[in-house]
Amino acid sequence: MQAPFHTAETSGETDPGRILRMVDVWPQDRTGLRNMQQLIQLRWIAVVGQVVTILVVHFGLGIALPLPAMFVVLAGLVAFNLGSQLRWWRDGPVSNNALLLALSVDVASLALQLHLSGGIANPFVFLFLLQVALGTVLLRPPASWVLALATVLCVAGLIAVPAPVRIAVDPARGFADHYVQGLLICFVLVVSLFVVFITRIVRILSDRDARLAELRRRAVEEEHIVRMGLLASGAAHELGTPLSTLSVILGDWHHLPTFASDPELSQDVSEMQAQVMRCKSIVTNILLAAGETRGEAPVATTLHDLFDDMADEWRTSRHVGHFHYRMKCIENPRIVSDAGLRQMVFNVLDNALEVSPDWVAFDADCRDGTLVIDVADAGPGFPPEVLERLGAPYNSTKGRPGGGLGLFLSVNVARTLGGRLTARNRPQGGAIVTVTLPMSAIAIDAIAIEVPGHDD
Repeated sequence: MQAPFHTAETSGETDPGRILRMVDVWPQDRTGLRNMQQLIQLRWIAVVGQVVTILVVHFGLGIALPLPAMFVVLAGLVAFNLGSQLRWWRDGPVSNNALLLALSVDVASLALQLHLSGGIANPFVFLFLLQVALGTVLLRPPASWVLALATVLCVAGLIAVPAPVRIAVDPARGFADHYVQGLLICFVLVVSLFVVFITRIVRILSDRDARLAELRRRAVEEEHIVRMGLLASGAAHELGTPLSTLSVILGDWHHLPTFASDPELSQDVSEMQAQVMRCKSIVTNILLAAGETRGEAPVATTLHDLFDDMADEWRTSRHVGHFHYRMKCIENPRIVSDAGLRQMVFNVLDNALEVSPDWVAFDADCRDGTLVIDVADAGPGFPPEVLERLGAPYNSTKGRPGGGLGLFLSVNVARTLGGRLTARNRPQGGAIVTVTLPMSAIAIDAIAIEVPGHDD
């Protein structure tokens, strides 16, 4: 398990290269794959369009075309597209070179078909412009220039190499001329494909830019967490000694005759001791989250035991009117007792207690390999502006400096564990904060972890 304070180095600024590396490994970044799938779809349209055009020109207009050669090129294009569809069916990183190869195959097949059906006199020669436009949008330089140069060479080849079929061109005849008819069809086709596919690709790229902006925001938040972690770790070291001194003094007071004979004073001292122990526990958890585990091995437990212990510990250390805890998970897998998870749950519970001291509910459920934690309260609920910026630092309605950091840290701990934290207001009043975690994030795999009470 990785502590939430170990998410970035303390460089003091956001590293753009690091953001790009995050994009490369981010599971939701499917821009290249979606662009490749658009090309595959466009290629199927091209195949159908070529079949229809070849048949209409050969049999309808009476222009003799070399059908065997043209259908061989068409079969090669179909085979390439089938292979591409199998390769890029679901996932996989699509590189700039892969997109360049796909577009180059499209350009080459178009050049061969145009050569076999009239060469430069074929009005569909302007389809090369669509390939250049796609390459400009999809490819990074110099690959886009390579594709543009390839199309120029193909057009030059069509001019230099005589075509096996000659097409009579007489634009003066207007719409009665086959070349003019084909030119009009080509123009309508190019315009339509421009509108449909370029619009889709621009939308895909816009989604990528939005994800980049989200990653930049996360990187800034992680830098903020690191600075807070260093500050908290230093403060925890400094607080350790005075808290230990207070614990010893309170223990001595508890045994003094003056306090022992006064039940009210004795109760106050006991309460002070409990609060000091709670502070020491918080300090220990901070040091643990900062990576200072003092050589202790990670401890294995079960899901029910971990949440039962957390519920009991929180109930006994806080003053809450009614605390409803329910463990709804039927299965009880062995998991790691993660300090970050405990602190996240306690942060959410403490926030609920602050706005709803009379009633807090804590539920844990398992759904399809996912752990769902719900913390409900009967407070005033979240304002809309807080829900919109949930998880941002200092996003709070408490109106004091430093407010909102507990929920901010909880959101990032959930994110570190591969999950997410959401919140919503209840119709009957109050709010529910939901933490969703993949069970695999805390489940014990084939790792040797010390289990209390077990020697194996």
